[in-house]
Amino acid sequence: MTKPTQNLVIIGWREWVRLPNLNVGSIKAKIDTGARTSSLHAFNVERFRQTGKDFVRFEVHPLQRSGKGAIRVEMELADCRLVKSSSGHQNERPVILTPVELMGQTWEIELTLANRDEMGFRMLLGRQAIRHRFLVDSGQSYCDSSHKPRRGKRI
Repeated sequence: MTKPTQNLVIIGWREWVRLPNLNVGSIKAKIDTGARTSSLHAFNVERFRQTGKDFVRFEVHPLQRSGKGAIRVEMELADCRLVKSSSGHQNERPVILTPVELMGQTWEIELTLANRDEMGFRMLLGRQAIRHRFLVDSGQSYCDSSHKPRRGKRI
């Protein structure tokens, strides 16, 4: 049985989102219904163990086409998972659980960490993250302007 769609919020194929636990105030995300999980551009990824738990340390560049403003993050590791890229290659990626904010809603998502330097977007918001929350209008962009960075910054 499918869930009624009349109460779902419409979002565009790309949106500004926030990742408050990672101190990322705004990041441009591609809404990717073809991807099961969400993914974040991360570099200098390092796994470590502390107080009997697995953690991951990494850096994020939230600004597209920019190496400035790197944010260093340490989070508990939720999982490591084999992920098949759009080119068909499989690799193991660390997975974290973190809240995401979009269209006035905040909820927890699984986020794989991957080097997305060569990709058009620093973040993908996959279908698991948007399921039963949003409908995607592929002809729209940035329906939620509340997280858009200040003017003058090229993102």
